[in-house]
Formats: sequence, C-alpha cells, structure tokens
Amino acid sequence: MIDYSDFFEEVIQTHVEIEQWFAGVAPEGTLQSLLARFSPEFSMIAPATGTRVNAAGVNALFTRLGGMRPGLKITLSEMAGIDRHARGATVTYREHQIDASGTQTDRRATVVFEKQASGALLWRHLHETFVPQARNN
Repeated sequence: MIDYSDFFEEVIQTHVEIEQWFAGVAPEGTLQSLLARFSPEFSMIAPATGTRVNAAGVNALFTRLGGMRPGLKITLSEMAGIDRHARGATVTYREHQIDASGTQTDRRATVVFEKQASGALLWRHLHETFVPQARNN
C-alpha cells in the first residue's frame, strides 16, 4: 500500500492557513507562508467557472480575500491518493466551507504536488469542482 500521509498533511496544513487567513485570525506571516506553498508554475481550474488561474492570480486572490470570510471553518474529507512517484504525487479530497454568514460551499479537488530536492512539497496544479447542495423536497 502506498503511503500518501505527507501529501495529505500538506493539504491539511495548507487549509489551516487558508481558513485562518480568510477568517481574519491568521498570525503574522501566514500570507507569506501560504503563498510559499505554491509552485511558481502553479495553475488552478476554478470551481465555478472552469477558468484557468496562474500563480499570480492565486496570489492576488489570497491577498484580496484576507479577512473577508469571518468565522470560516473548512472541513476536509475523502482524502485519497491517485499516484505517487519520485517527483511528487496526485491526491484528491473533498472540502466543505461554512462561514459566520451561513454561506456554504462543497467541492471536490484534485491536486498535483511537486516534491523539491529539499523534500518540500509544492502545489503545482489544483482542479476544483463544486458539488451542488442537496435540496430538501
């Protein structure tokens, strides 16, 4: 069985920083730490529009959204490894967000990680897809 625990831990720690940053409760230096997790060649497929966003766009997004989601809580689940190799791994997970206003999102994500010579893991590509909210009929 392939061990993906270091990659899963990277997903968890990144989301701890995202939650703190968006909620406005992040310690000093969190934005810099968060942005350093992403490869300079990072790309992302946005969940709502399917738009491709590069590293500069993600940096601008995080910078702009600091403190904009008071009370944000992020819950991760369904973590699974897809492939692991000498230069990184691809993993998938589900992410539920809810903030103090009651705004909720649910998404599935697949991330490609690059493993640096130093052992550091960098986010190289992220593809997110919103999961529609269930309706009570």
